[in-house]
Amino acid sequence: MTQDPDRTEDDAGRLTKAGRADRRHLRGQASLQRIIDATIAVIAEEGLPGVTMQRIARRIGSSNALVVFHFGNKEQLFRAVIEFLNDQFARHWETHVRAPGLTTPERLVAAIDCARSFSRLHPDWVAAWVIFASDRQTMLLDHSISLPSDRAYLDEVRALLAEVAAAGGHVVDIDSLAEGLNYLVQGAWYWDTVNFDRQPSDALRKTGLALLRQAFPQEFAGF
Repeated sequence: MTQDPDRTEDDAGRLTKAGRADRRHLRGQASLQRIIDATIAVIAEEGLPGVTMQRIARRIGSSNALVVFHFGNKEQLFRAVIEFLNDQFARHWETHVRAPGLTTPERLVAAIDCARSFSRLHPDWVAAWVIFASDRQTMLLDHSISLPSDRAYLDEVRALLAEVAAAGGHVVDIDSLAEGLNYLVQGAWYWDTVNFDRQPSDALRKTGLALLRQAFPQEFAGF
């Protein structure tokens, strides 16, 4: 291989160090994710009391020191898990609700289906999230991280409903309809979590569509 005449030995050394740093970073990120995944699994199986740094370390086949090194304490670990769950749902929402080419009614149906498909694809994620929001010790932490996004999704649905109403000349209580759909989603996630031994239900989608058809008969007749 011909050496680049403009590349010095120092340049090569720096590139080698950068490569090693990149590999260390990737290994570190993989380690972080393994810890987060293990924490979610333990919470979904046993609830928050089952989570200890030692328990998570054993689950990933590593040392307690590694978990402490990455997260410091259990509160920081829980914060990282909740942030991960928020990031994953945001990506799911972006893919389904904001997909190019959808009509406004299609986006509203996608918002309902987004919550349903996320829960079916990742039941442990949703179970952990529900447990975080239901426990006094973690409720405020989840509230501080998740609530801004939840309100943003609600505002987005409200804006979509208002767009459909304006286009069709409908007089509709947009705020109540938007909040009602949100209650359906939050309630479905809670109900499915506490009734984990039941088969998944289509009640969320059917009820959401029934509300939308009641408010906008023509626009949602085909769904």
